[in-house]
Amino acid sequence: MHKIILQGAILSEAKISHVLSGIQISGFSQSMDVTSFFITELPDKKLIQVWSDKLACDVNVLPVDFDPAAVRLVVSDMDSTLINIECVDEIADFAGVKAEVSEVTEAAMRGELDFAESLIARVSLLKGLDVSALQKVYDERLKLNPGAEVMLAGLKANNIKFALVSGGFTFFTDKLKTRLGLDYTLANTLERKADVLTGNVTGDIIGGEAKAAFLLNKCEELGISPSQAVAIGDGANDLLMMAEAGMGVAYYAKPKVQNDADCALNHTGLEGLTGLLGIR
Repeated sequence: MHKIILQGAILSEAKISHVLSGIQISGFSQSMDVTSFFITELPDKKLIQVWSDKLACDVNVLPVDFDPAAVRLVVSDMDSTLINIECVDEIADFAGVKAEVSEVTEAAMRGELDFAESLIARVSLLKGLDVSALQKVYDERLKLNPGAEVMLAGLKANNIKFALVSGGFTFFTDKLKTRLGLDYTLANTLERKADVLTGNVTGDIIGGEAKAAFLLNKCEELGISPSQAVAIGDGANDLLMMAEAGMGVAYYAKPKVQNDADCALNHTGLEGLTGLLGIR
């Protein structure tokens, strides 16, 4: 049996059965805006997308061996996942190179460019920028994505640790860790001299491989299996950590990520993650 979870609309069992083209459903249950039921055969992703479009909500099939009740760790991307912006693009705006940097960011997130090389190239364009621009980005442009605080509260109430792992920068992850009470963070560090960015990143680049390794290391530290972890993100550099987790969730993600992730959120906010885990 395969468990299907619908989120983002209150729908009758009759309407759902009609859209599913005669597929037999069982164990029908509704709670707030979350509807769940079981079907016997696993549908392909194209069919799931058809259902999602017709029902105007998120339709997800949980991985067959995934136990939501066993989850003890959620690892999330930051830019365009927990928060609404790509920080490097907004920093670049203060350096007058946003269009150029944004184009590279978009291609990297689609998986068309090597992430480390693209980050080095983007950061190099920030050389000479006063570090005060970072604070301006945080104060004036950075917002949590819808449902973030509901998600974090739900995870905390259920003793699930939360890690923010980013190909972005520690300036922002550190502030968010303090502000939101996050358990763990990992990100790149922008080099600075005399309060001016040098155009370099210090230390190893935090890209896809580092994110995946971080997830595995945290699982080992916590004494849990990777199957008890969930990874959520929007870009191609999140796919390796998603592959290691018990469930990978694409959040308003690039097409490649939507295709490769176990589940996708395109109609709900981040509270949709708690819906997938059966918590509120």
